[in-house]
Amino acid sequence: MVGLGNPGPRYHATRHNAGFLAIDELAARTRAAGSLADDAWLAEATLAGEPLLLVKPQSFMNCSGEPVARLLAERSGSAQDLVVIVDDVALPLGRLRVRPSGSDGGHNGLSSIAGALGTEAFPRVRIGIGQDPPPVEPLRDFVLADFLPEEQPRLREVIGLAADAVACLVAEGPAAAMNRFNGRTI
Repeated sequence: MVGLGNPGPRYHATRHNAGFLAIDELAARTRAAGSLADDAWLAEATLAGEPLLLVKPQSFMNCSGEPVARLLAERSGSAQDLVVIVDDVALPLGRLRVRPSGSDGGHNGLSSIAGALGTEAFPRVRIGIGQDPPPVEPLRDFVLADFLPEEQPRLREVIGLAADAVACLVAEGPAAAMNRFNGRTI
């Protein structure tokens, strides 16, 4: 399980770190203690009876592919063993989208992983961080900004929902997770 984000305290509560927040929630639920190893934060966990590795790459978002590819190679894994949890500005805050594969949709972190692995065929959970109406500020500034105080309750709920979707994906597969979580809005 790879959550995408940017390392360091400056980015901790930003919209672009929704993937990191979901990994933190999964670590808390499974009581997994993590540590830094090379270019990633790692925690061994068990979810839905399955062993898994929780990962927060410590490269910046646009270079996420390098640590992910290295970890898969070290563990003799493939892209199908991977689940990527990522923010999605095209989805409103409070909505999820689970996909078994697909394009990067303009997300540089997903593009980096797909480029490093040579495939887009890996499951992903997209966490909506967008606003309605869309923000007037440049996209880069919006995704690197902290969530607003009034968004915090909805953020906590959608992060919990993302962790639920990951558990469903692990236990029952992408189709079940898509049926149960796609289209739901908090």
